[in-house]
Parts: sequence; C-alpha cells; structure tokens
Amino acid sequence: MVIAGWQLRLPAEPLLIAPMMDLDACLLSSLPSTEKQLDWQKLCTGPKASASHLVESTLQRLQPRQHSQALGYTLKVPLLALLQPNQNDWRVNMEAIDKVARTISDNPRPLILYLFSTHFGTNAPIEPVLAQNPDNLGHTANGPLQVDNYYGQPIYPWTVARTDNAITHYRSKVIKALTERLCLLPANTLSKIRGVTMLGEVHQLFPHFETGMGFDSPYSVTDYSESSVLGFRQYLQTRYPSIGALNQRHGSGYVSFKDIKPPSKDVRTQALQRFEQHIDAYAAGQLPISGWAYINNHSVHTPTVKIFLNGKLTAEVPVHLSRQDVRVAHPEFKSADVGWRHDLDFSQMATGVHRIDLALAQQGQPLLYLGTRTVSVMSRQQTAPEVIEATAVPAIGGLPDGISASIDEPQNQASYYFNPLAREWLVFRNAQVVSYLNHFNGLLNQSCFADTPHYTHQIVPQFNPSWDSGKYATTASLQPTKRWHTGISLYGESSYGTSVSNWLKLSSHGRYGVTEFHPLIAMGPERLATIINQHHHQGAAFLSFFLETRWQLERVTAAPNLFSFDPDNQQFGSDQLYESMKLLLSKP
Repeated sequence: MVIAGWQLRLPAEPLLIAPMMDLDACLLSSLPSTEKQLDWQKLCTGPKASASHLVESTLQRLQPRQHSQALGYTLKVPLLALLQPNQNDWRVNMEAIDKVARTISDNPRPLILYLFSTHFGTNAPIEPVLAQNPDNLGHTANGPLQVDNYYGQPIYPWTVARTDNAITHYRSKVIKALTERLCLLPANTLSKIRGVTMLGEVHQLFPHFETGMGFDSPYSVTDYSESSVLGFRQYLQTRYPSIGALNQRHGSGYVSFKDIKPPSKDVRTQALQRFEQHIDAYAAGQLPISGWAYINNHSVHTPTVKIFLNGKLTAEVPVHLSRQDVRVAHPEFKSADVGWRHDLDFSQMATGVHRIDLALAQQGQPLLYLGTRTVSVMSRQQTAPEVIEATAVPAIGGLPDGISASIDEPQNQASYYFNPLAREWLVFRNAQVVSYLNHFNGLLNQSCFADTPHYTHQIVPQFNPSWDSGKYATTASLQPTKRWHTGISLYGESSYGTSVSNWLKLSSHGRYGVTEFHPLIAMGPERLATIINQHHHQGAAFLSFFLETRWQLERVTAAPNLFSFDPDNQQFGSDQLYESMKLLLSKP
C-alpha cells in the first residue's frame, strides 16, 4: 500500500497488524437473549454466539476497505475469568470457550491467540479465593505480598517460583480445555491462528508495584518462599561440586548447602550474621550511572554522555532513552527521549573511593560538564576505604543556557558492596521466570498447537533507565531460545528508537512479536509506516496495540484503556496514532 510516496511494505511473509480488543463482555456473557439487550449483546448469547461481530465492527472502522491480510486481531482469552464455582472446585466455562472457538471460525481474519493470565486482575471470582492461599503468592523476605493496585486496577502477586500450586493448576486447566476445544476446529480454521502468546507479563514481583520499580525505595523482591529457598540451594548444588568449592569462589564459610539462605538484609541498616546476607539493588555487582539531558535545538546527531572513572574514559552512552517522568515534569521539552544510562560492573573494581566524572558530548562541540560523583566500593569487612588515585580529565566547559540536565544515579558519596551470593540469587530468580514459562510452553506442545509459533509477552525493563531490572528478573526469559519466540511490549523510545534494534542485533533474535505497541507520542502516517517497516525488517511477525471495542461507533467497554489507539483518546497522542494507522491500512 502506497500513500503519497511512502508505503507500508508487505513482503512474502507480511507483518500482521493485530490490535487487541476487550471482548470479555461478549465472551463471558451467559445471559439468554432478551428484548432489553443491545444488538451486539444479543449476538453474544445463544447457541451460535461469538464475538466475531465486535471484532469486525471495530476493525472495519479502522480499515473501511478490506483489501489484504495485513490487518488481523489479537484474541485475548482471560483464563482465570473462564472458571466458575462448582461445589468445592472450579469448573471451566465451556460456553465461553465455545464462543472463543466460534469467534475464530466466524471471522475470516488471521489472529494471535493470547492466553491471558498475569498479575493484573480480571474481576474473576476465583482471584480473591486464590489470593487467600500463600502458596499462590510471591514472597518477600517478610512474607507473602499483599494484593496491590496499578492505576486503580488490582494486582494479584501470583508467584512464578513454583508450578505445583493452585494458581498454576487452574491456569493449566483452562489452557487444556481451550486447546482441546480449538483442536477440533477444521485445519483451515486453525491456520488463521498465526501465533500463541503465553500468559502475558511474567516476572518476579515486589511491593508497591506502581511506584517501587526504581532504586531508591527499600529493597524487597521475590521469591523467598520455603520451596524457593530449597530450590535455590538445589540450584547452587548444580553449580558447585561441593560446599568447599562454593566457599572458595565466594569467600564464604558455609558448612553445608543446607546452611545457605538467599540474601535478605541490607548491611547499611540491618545487623548481619554473615556478609552473604547482604542484598540491595546493587549487591549483584552492577552500579547504574544514569540521568537525563535536554538540549534545546540540538543537531540531528544524538548527543552522548562520556563517563570517566578515576580520570579514564570508561563508557560513552547515547542520550535517547525514554523518561516519561521528565516529560511530565518538563512539558516544555516536548520529548521524553532525554534519558541515558550505563551499568558499571564494580564487582572487579578495587575497594576504595572512586571518582566518576560525567560530560555531555555533541559532535564537533567541546565537552560540557554534567557533574562528579565520588563512590566507595566497600570490602565485606566494611573497613574505611582509601581514595583511589585518579588522573585529570580532559577540559570540560560549563553547561550553557538552553541545556538542562540531571544525574540520578549514583548518589554522591554512596557506598556499594558486592556480594557474589546476591548475583547467584539474581540468576536463580531469572531461571524461575524461564521455568514458569516453560511449563505452559510444554502444555502447548502437548496439543495441536505444538507447531504454531509460541511467543512470550514480556516487558523489557532495561530500556527504562530509571527502573531496576533486577527486581523483575526478566533478562533470561528475553534471551533467544528454540523453545519459543520472544514477544515484547514496547512503549516510548523502545517502540521507535534504536534501543530495541541494537538489542536485537546483539542478542541474535530471529522472529519476534510486538505484543504491545505505543510510541507515547503523536505520529503522522509516514513516520508510523517507517517504524512498522523497521520492526518487520528486524524480524517482527506481528504488531499488537490496544484498540477500543466498538459496535456501530459506540464504545462497548465500560472503562477505556489508557493506552488504546482511539479517536476519543487524547492521552499520549493516541487519537492521532489511530488516524495514522487508519490511513496506513485504508489506502490501496
């Protein structure tokens, strides 16, 4: 399709545009058809009911003239909401599953099947019941997490540390019932399903989910349940042939593996019986150096921040990462792409006081001074650190008018302790996420969907410079694997900038899916087409974004999604993104 000299390219294996609608009001409806129901509700009830009419009504508004297979949809199936109380157990709502099957059959468009079940609540009756059992919840060192909120939506802190609990059992039960029913569909109907995404955002959790993703709050992560602690010891036994080998590597003095507990205390504020108990956001050996810089009327070349350690240049990072918090605080910048970050591995640095100098660099311009931080790399004995000798940095000028900047990390005169056991704990927590995903991947492999591409639906916290990625422990689940394809949710710069492109190149990903897409800024059709083409050329098989469900122009859902592409949603330029997408999909 070509529009005014630019085009959305659709090669032999086209990228599937697969917007995600909320069809719960239709799929979960069990009321008989009555005269008082709206037209769309009547089509959701009865022996031939499906949600196909809502899918088509919504998509035809986005693409008035259907002329290709470029536009499909993401069919989100809320797993826990498909469970109904049945005496002392919960039964699967087969009526709803039949409607899912008929939706796929009745609608001619290709789709991504989204097996949705994350920590985000769905008003499912089983959720508060499962939340009463601590076996289903993520545990901090202080016990199970409590039900939380995210923008007013309940967050259920389901654990990813085990698969022998009720939450996993019921998720699995619905998936088995759903796949068994869908596998009865004719082959030509099943072929519409281009991929299956598993669960949604699967990661470790932490207290204060909406605000606690950074480095400054008291450090608390999951999972410290009894079974997880036992699993950690077993993991270490696979890593080390004996407790002596572990002690030699870590400088510890354990008598046996049974004595090992995951790190859970902060050496600065709590008494430790042994140093290996220490943990905080930095204990695994990574020191984030981050901040933001805004240059009024800067050149087309991306500015960088040069990082000098004890006078020697140790890193240079681009200023381009999304900082939505900065954009909110400084709307006059008219951009959120002002962030920068470098993670410094201090685990091999000498103990002592180190100097970090930061300078803003622009092509063809002299360096500009951002600031200096002195940080102490501490010994486990907490002896007073000596100042490390440093050389002079190059000449650096002061910041002129028109440039605003801030250094977020590290704090000046901060101290850092590397604990090798904390690094092992982080690796283990990552492995728990992978293991949990693998359980559900195995369920799909036991069905007719074994050869259908499977995708994760993961967040990529490392692209937000103010977030502590270690809290989420998603790094391992984002690595390429033959077991499934990576699905990633991209917001802001990660959706359109170079962060994801560079990461994909370095990590050798093949096909991937964009499970949630929102640039968080308004875009015209030309730029939007460029971004979609970029993802396609990088290997994206599909691109999904939230779309408000419409029937004859009226919104069906009671509460709009904050991130929906919709002509009535002015948040984050969503109305303009909708119109741009409509232009892309509507022109021959």
